[in-house]
Amino acid sequence: MSFSNALQRHQELFNKLDSIQADTELLAEHITATFEAGGKLIFMGNGGSAADSQHLAAEFVVRYKAERRPLAAIALTTDTSILTAHSNDYDFSTVFTRQMQALCQPKDLVIGISTSGNSANIIDAIKAAQGIGATCWAWTGATGGELKDIADHCLCVPCNETARIQEAHIFVGHWLCEEMDRVSTEI
Repeated sequence: MSFSNALQRHQELFNKLDSIQADTELLAEHITATFEAGGKLIFMGNGGSAADSQHLAAEFVVRYKAERRPLAAIALTTDTSILTAHSNDYDFSTVFTRQMQALCQPKDLVIGISTSGNSANIIDAIKAAQGIGATCWAWTGATGGELKDIADHCLCVPCNETARIQEAHIFVGHWLCEEMDRVSTEI
């Protein structure tokens, strides 16, 4: 596969992202409301989506471009002691659920990232967060998988190729950070 072919697939997807604009803008409103209420963002994902979770949480806490106050965000993917102890003592399928039970509050917004929409540990954690009363968003690929019917809202990137979906997720995440830079003086 050539570089130009990969670039073409990337561009084709990005030309379709206007189809998720309304959902993305709604998510920005929910994030703003979460911060106004004193809540936090909780990100989680596996593999590349774990890295995206960590990356985006850092952008909210530290800064994106503007000098602004830190915004409360955590990634459930970063504490190796929790991840390994839980996976050893219990099971990896509940590694995020246990953290959700410990850290999630009703005023929080949870973002579960799963390109397939079928990651069992994300599904279980979303259910746990909903039981606590948090608002839950899933970021997935085109079909939304099981998460589409479980999460309160689903941002379904119109693509089935994992790498392209992840590229779109990071783009959306960066746009959300840019939007929070813009409104952070209001929250």
